[in-house]
Amino acid sequence: MTWVIIVGGILLIVLLSIGVVVSSNSERALVEDRLSQYLEDDDQKNIDREAQKTVITDWVSRRVEKTSYGDRIARELARADLKLKVAEYFVLILVSIFLGALLAWFFGNQHPVSALIGAVLGGIAPRVYVNTQKKRRLQRFNDQLPDMLNLMVNGLRAGYSTMQAMEAISKELPPPINDEFHRVVQEMQIGIPMETALDNLLRRIPSEDLDFVVTAINVQREVGGNLSEILDNISFTIRERIRIKGEVRVLTSQVRASGTLLSLIPFGLTLILWFLNPDYLLSVTAGGPLCTGIIICVVLGLIISSYFIMMKIADIEV
Repeated sequence: MTWVIIVGGILLIVLLSIGVVVSSNSERALVEDRLSQYLEDDDQKNIDREAQKTVITDWVSRRVEKTSYGDRIARELARADLKLKVAEYFVLILVSIFLGALLAWFFGNQHPVSALIGAVLGGIAPRVYVNTQKKRRLQRFNDQLPDMLNLMVNGLRAGYSTMQAMEAISKELPPPINDEFHRVVQEMQIGIPMETALDNLLRRIPSEDLDFVVTAINVQREVGGNLSEILDNISFTIRERIRIKGEVRVLTSQVRASGTLLSLIPFGLTLILWFLNPDYLLSVTAGGPLCTGIIICVVLGLIISSYFIMMKIADIEV
């Protein structure tokens, strides 16, 4: 029975890896899939839909696609630029929970608590990965924003319209900023107003600097004015903010790293001790449930409070 579980776990890991690679290398992002219903012919659209349909994802999609939680998950995946549907993401979480519980149960002396620990870690792992990808992509976008503004200002001064300048951005600059403006241009080409397309861009990229740019473009379209000069001033402001943020990030990196590592060390040591010698950790329950609960609450309270205090010290508003 043990070998059956091991072989089954290995097969699931292989299938999960194949599924993640295939989904990540898909040619279309979430927004492009929505736009494709207007840009592609009906036959090709039906073929693609049938090819992508599976029993599990179709069953989950019917139940989450119209909920606010499903919409929020779809927005998070779009911000992280992961080529996954909401249903596929939920299936990935379920598979990760099962694999985490199976591996922890096998390596943790086949104890039910070990399986529970593995299930919790497996459920958290996809969410952590999505948040990490989202933060990295947002940071890259913010770093490319001054170059985008300079290119747009030069295009406007050369006689380009706003849409032509955005199209030049989608062709000249590297990802992720060219991908996002390519989506904006596609939405405008199928008849969506520029204000709506820019609002959609702002929902996908929740950046304060981008908010300045979108507000300036919308105000200029309403009241008029020299857009190139406005964007040139905004570009200077954003460059200075990026420079100051970089200096602050470097100066506070030690505090943030120390807070994160010092907070994770107790949990890491606890997991290691549990898998090496669970009886040693279970000895804490000798004092009774009340004493055990008090010890756990005090330890967790001290760790969490110290982490937030150190993060608060390192959080300098620019």
